[in-house]
Parts: sequence; C-alpha cells; structure tokens
Amino acid sequence: METHAFRMQLKPGQADEYRRRHDALWPELAALLTDAGIRDYSIFLDPETGALFATLKLAVDHDRDSLPAHPVMRRWWDHMADIMEVEPGNKPREWPLVPMFHLP
Repeated sequence: METHAFRMQLKPGQADEYRRRHDALWPELAALLTDAGIRDYSIFLDPETGALFATLKLAVDHDRDSLPAHPVMRRWWDHMADIMEVEPGNKPREWPLVPMFHLP
C-alpha cells in the first residue's frame, strides 16, 4: 500500500461544523472510498490555522482517480463547499505533503 498525505484548508470558524459533518459521514460515501481502494484515512486539524492534514493508504489496485466523476463524491463536495476552500466544481483544494520521515 502507498501512503498519500495532503493538506486542505477550512474557512475560519468552521472546525466544529467540519467535525459534525464527518461524524455523520454518509455510509454510501464510506463504501465508495473503500471500494476505490482507500484505507486507513485520517484527517487532523491545526486549530490555530484551520489547516487540515490528511493521510490515507492506497491499495495497489486503487481507483481513486475515478472518484471525482462519481455522483456521491460530487454530492459530498457540494455539501462541504461552504466550509472549506474548494476548486471550481467544489473539489476541496489539496496541497500535497512531501514525506520527510517515517519510523516503521
């Protein structure tokens, strides 16, 4: 499995709402991510800046690239667009993180 890490950005004052929405994650979205080969997905918040740091593992045969076209994914992005920085089409803006150290 390959580890993928990236940063996203919340709009000011939206941390509680972000947590609330993820605590109520749609089962069909969780299934879609799993079916696409995403495992061990975690998101962390820097409360001082509103930056979100995410890590996930991708199965060798993952299909993550198909997610942007899926209606459930697009609905989720629309649902989240009011509380975070997004690209046109409401995909959350992502900044890749570069691996610097790992202790197995």
